[in-house]
Amino acid sequence: MAFLRAKQKAQVIEKLSQVAPPGETFIACVHAESGPSPWLAAALGEIPLVGLIIVLTRRYYFLTLTNSHVVINSANRWNNRPGDVVAAFPRHAFPVNRVKRASIWSSMYIQMPGNSSPTRLNIHRIWRAEMDQLSAAFPPGSIDPSSQPFDTPQGQGYPMPGQPMPGQPMPGQPMPGQPGIPSQQGFGAPQGQPYPPQQPYPAAHAAPQGQPYPAPQAYPPAQPYPPQPGAQVPPQGQPYPPQVPNVPYPGQPGQPGQQGYPGQR
Repeated sequence: MAFLRAKQKAQVIEKLSQVAPPGETFIACVHAESGPSPWLAAALGEIPLVGLIIVLTRRYYFLTLTNSHVVINSANRWNNRPGDVVAAFPRHAFPVNRVKRASIWSSMYIQMPGNSSPTRLNIHRIWRAEMDQLSAAFPPGSIDPSSQPFDTPQGQGYPMPGQPMPGQPMPGQPMPGQPGIPSQQGFGAPQGQPYPPQQPYPAAHAAPQGQPYPAPQAYPPAQPYPPQPGAQVPPQGQPYPPQVPNVPYPGQPGQPGQQGYPGQR
């Protein structure tokens, strides 16, 4: 399942890269499905036709957190391939509330464009780590008080590669409550003991008393190399030719015609 999750996220990023604004970086991708609680849907599924109606009315989405947006793509019902962009919200204006992190099925309510009421989205526990990353865009007060705590503090993004997680020591430092690793013997003097006094060099290698060291001899000024026969010598005082401007590769973000996500133009 982890391999399938990685493949799905790669497909979403590939899809969004075609319409993303310049400089957009992708942080986390979460799969969600609309409709009532899956626990309730399982109970109602025993009633003839009710379970089928719930399945057919359920919608599937991918929520992607970037450095500046929360983008929502539709997802195919049968193979989960990402579809068109449904909505794109700035991170500081993500319309989500009643977020609840649970052991199996977590949920949140998002105000979709064109809908009169918020849409409930259910997220399975296999996407819990990605949901914790998405919590960096949750506005204050949007998390249900009965929710389980998120691994990433609300309103804070994940650290950059090479930096420790919040509350974790820097590499090489012991964990809190654990004894430190003793220093290796043979490197440096023992703690609390001074280094032994240095012995002077023998008198044979010392300079005579009262006589200064001889002054260093200056090197003769450098002479330019004579020009080689047949070599082209550029005329003196001529500037270098103008540099060619940096042209982006075809298909890179930032070329004319790519102005941002649909609905954000």
